[in-house]
Amino acid sequence: MISVSEIIEKLNLQPHPEGGYFRELYRSDDVMNKSTLSDEFDGDRNYSTSIYYLLESKDFSAFHKINQDEIWHFYLGSTIELHILSKTGDLKTIEIGNKVNKGELPQAIVPKHHWFAAKVKEPKTFALVGCTVSPGFDFKDFQLGSYQNLSKEFPKYKSLIKEFTRH
Repeated sequence: MISVSEIIEKLNLQPHPEGGYFRELYRSDDVMNKSTLSDEFDGDRNYSTSIYYLLESKDFSAFHKINQDEIWHFYLGSTIELHILSKTGDLKTIEIGNKVNKGELPQAIVPKHHWFAAKVKEPKTFALVGCTVSPGFDFKDFQLGSYQNLSKEFPKYKSLIKEFTRH
């Protein structure tokens, strides 16, 4: 079986600010003009982007949100639990993996402006997924959540927020 360090090296992954490792694979050449986008975007955006994203069980993807819908695609490893908090305070947890017969989904969608966080379900394992974003991702659209702000916005989920924030 391939090791995490081999995957990181072979796929040329780098640390991600939310946790885990990533590498952008695709950024469309075509661009959407700012005038065709909603006001939340402060410039042009590529039509679409995609990344590899690797998460180890000893780490987590911290609560964050972006201005775009994001599609997660499962590739390799253990099941990921993806927690999604809507603007209205509803929590949805999706298991992303290849055990479809046990309710896991090989693909999941996080709607724009929803806070989301993730972890690998089984200890001492990892998961490799892909994430596709449209309009294309730009770090200007990325907001990392803090315990202080999110626990005020979603007091019902303080313990989950504490588990998935770094500050």
